[in-house]
Amino acid sequence: MLRYIGRRLVLMVILLIGVSLLVFLISHLVPSSPVAANLSQTAMNDPAAVAAFEAKWGLDKPLYEQYFIYLKNLLHGDLGTSIRTGQPVLEDLKRYFPATLELSIFAMVIAVVLGILFGVISAVFRNKPADQVLRAVSISGVSIPSFWFSLLVLYVFFYRLGWSPGPGRISARMSVPQGGSGLYIWDALISGNWTVFGDALSHIILPAIVLGFFTMGLITRQTRSNLLEVMSQDYIRTARAKGLSERKVVWGHALGNALIPVITVAGMGFCNLLGGMVFVEKIFAWPGIGQYAYLSATTLDFPAICGVSLLIALTYVVVNLIIDILYGIIDPRVRYR
Repeated sequence: MLRYIGRRLVLMVILLIGVSLLVFLISHLVPSSPVAANLSQTAMNDPAAVAAFEAKWGLDKPLYEQYFIYLKNLLHGDLGTSIRTGQPVLEDLKRYFPATLELSIFAMVIAVVLGILFGVISAVFRNKPADQVLRAVSISGVSIPSFWFSLLVLYVFFYRLGWSPGPGRISARMSVPQGGSGLYIWDALISGNWTVFGDALSHIILPAIVLGFFTMGLITRQTRSNLLEVMSQDYIRTARAKGLSERKVVWGHALGNALIPVITVAGMGFCNLLGGMVFVEKIFAWPGIGQYAYLSATTLDFPAICGVSLLIALTYVVVNLIIDILYGIIDPRVRYR
């Protein structure tokens, strides 16, 4: 196991270097100029101002030289300085990433719990009304655009019914909880600030449901399909012949073997949440990595674009490693070489 993890970590470094090269080239091949995106028209007409801007951000050097400088800094833990904010990209990511991570965790909890539950119910009551309803819900989950669903739930539960607070991570009258992690709910919990805890929790419910709805649909369909296949195996018939209750057969014998592909779907769903929540964060005014990536792309902030891309790539690699390790924990037949 340790040798396997060591090889994967080495490959992770190589992969991230390849991702940095690819993202660097793509971001610099965009038919636009960061000079035009960040300087005013008056400054654009001043050659000295343009030359100073290009020299400050290294845009006056050849592309290959820019990349080697970037790679050298990257290997020293320096992601560069954001053109838009003027702050180190690493510091920007530390500020924005906790909001996205907190939202993604809650969304995945909703998706996994409801997805597995709905999948089991759908498989047990195959072709019955409950199955038809849950299959319709799962299809809706993978079909409804997240931006449209965000506007819908915000209009219904905030504007019309008033059951939910407005956009944002926390109410304006509340102070940010102290704790250092940047996860408001966790920081409020460990500090015992129950007022802020309840307020932050109420703010995260709607965006978490919206984000988790798509992954929930995938997990429901995957769980149903795998469970139906497993329940047709001989050992399940043997368990039933021994007189075990249907609950023990499903939850104790069949579900464990059916969950292995579901882990993959859940892991990839978590990565997709981290990298694809631009619209949801924008609509719910959630100050996360999605908004940071959007603003960086619109201003052609190359260091920030590369930093966000590397962060998302790192997330995918780490989650894939965790998934492979979980395979061996859930299924003892899996061996690592």
